[in-house]
Amino acid sequence: MTDTTGNPLLSLDDIHFTYPGTTAPVLRGATLHLAQGDRLGLLGHNGSGKTTLLHIAMGLLRPESGTVHHRNAVAHDEASLAALRRDIGFLFQNADDQLFCPTVLEDVAFGPLNLGLSPEQARERATQTLQGLGLEGFGARVTHRLSGGEKKMVALASVLSMQPTALLLDEPTNDLDPATRQRLIDVLNRMSATHIIISHDWDFLARTCTTFLTVDDGIVCTSRHTPHVHTHIHHGGEVAHEHPSRGCCHQHDGSHHHAGHDDDHPHTSQTTE
Repeated sequence: MTDTTGNPLLSLDDIHFTYPGTTAPVLRGATLHLAQGDRLGLLGHNGSGKTTLLHIAMGLLRPESGTVHHRNAVAHDEASLAALRRDIGFLFQNADDQLFCPTVLEDVAFGPLNLGLSPEQARERATQTLQGLGLEGFGARVTHRLSGGEKKMVALASVLSMQPTALLLDEPTNDLDPATRQRLIDVLNRMSATHIIISHDWDFLARTCTTFLTVDDGIVCTSRHTPHVHTHIHHGGEVAHEHPSRGCCHQHDGSHHHAGHDDDHPHTSQTTE
């Protein structure tokens, strides 16, 4: 989404990228803008380049061509990338890529310490961040002994403790149980955070994002698009799912076929634009 003031927080323009040792480009001129207040859901099939695009945004990968701008300045060297990473928090898809300290409190306090806070201030901020995520009492726990869902929430705490302006979240609901997933939805909506979220959890996206973009064939569709998220009643119970679209344009009539179902069936659905 493009900021109508002409001053987006983060801009990726005409990004091209191919992984070393491969010949097929993952991104072929992808463009993505994040403005203050945007709540973007990033859709696309596995391997479409969604994670690659966010890694390029954070300077973890270098594009073959194209530019990344942070607050209208090109993010290309260590100083400019450091400024970007202070401003924009990134949650890795795999929490083990983010957590490396012996205890939870040390992991969550690590970022604030790097921002220049005193050890006491960093511990206080880490404790407050854990409390805000419903992780009271986690501070002394050994990080590598946590469950997958607990690690995911601690990784998010390590991002939020930096108090970033915006968030880039890669599959944040992976490994979360239903109660923790709901707590995450509540936290994001309470914060009204500027964010980009990658997720295959369509209901989660519908409840935390207001604008939806699709990565398809190496480019980003920048038109407004809401995933068609709804629930059907089948023999096995309620099944919530999304109808993917190509070219960010999706239309269908009242009866159609779904993968995994052996019948075409009418249904009702609700979307918001």
